[in-house]
Amino acid sequence: MKIGVIGGTFDPIHNGHLIIAEYARTSLRFDKVIFMPSGIHPFKDNKGISESNLRIDMILLAIESNKYFEVSSLDIDRVGTTYTIDTIIELKDKYKDDELYFIFGSDIIFEIDKWKDIEKLSTLCKFVLLSRPGKNEEEINKRIESLKFSYNIHIEKVNSPMIEISSTEIRNRIKNKLSIKYLVPETLEKYILDHNLYS
Repeated sequence: MKIGVIGGTFDPIHNGHLIIAEYARTSLRFDKVIFMPSGIHPFKDNKGISESNLRIDMILLAIESNKYFEVSSLDIDRVGTTYTIDTIIELKDKYKDDELYFIFGSDIIFEIDKWKDIEKLSTLCKFVLLSRPGKNEEEINKRIESLKFSYNIHIEKVNSPMIEISSTEIRNRIKNKLSIKYLVPETLEKYILDHNLYS
C-alpha cells in the first residue's frame, strides 16, 4: 500500500487540511491518508491546545465522508515531546511492507533539516510537498535539490489550490461570534457550536 501521513495540531481541523490531503491522495494514488494529531510539539507553544479527545472527535467528524481517510492517536498517546521520526518508526513497524509518505506544506521545506534524525527519517519515508502557486517556486525547487544532495531526501511535489484557512482564524472568528460556515465541514461546525468550543 501507499500511505500518506499528515500531521498537525488540528485545533480544529478545517477544509484546507481536507483539500490538501485529498489532492495528495489522488495525485499520488495513496491507498489511504492517516491524519496524525500532534501530541507535545517540539517547535510550538503547546499551551491552550484543546484536549486530544476533542481534536480526535473533530477529525472523525470531518473525515467521515471519505473512506480513504483515517485518524491515528499515535502521537498524542506518546509520553513527552513528539518527533516525526518516532511516529514514522512506529508506523513502519505496523506497515512493514508499505510505502509511507509524510505530507507537509511548502513553508516546512525551509526548516525540515532541523527535524530530529532527518537522515534516518528520509530512509523510512518519502515526503510530499504541497506546493502553492506563487510561493517562491524557484527557491523551493533549489531547496528540494539541496536537501536531496545533503540528506538524500526524496520529495514529491503536488500542486494544490491556495486555501488560506487557518485554525487560528477559525478560533478567532468563533471568539468574535462570526460565522465559520464553509471553513469547516457542516457536521464539524455543528459539533463546535454545540460544545461551545473556542468561545
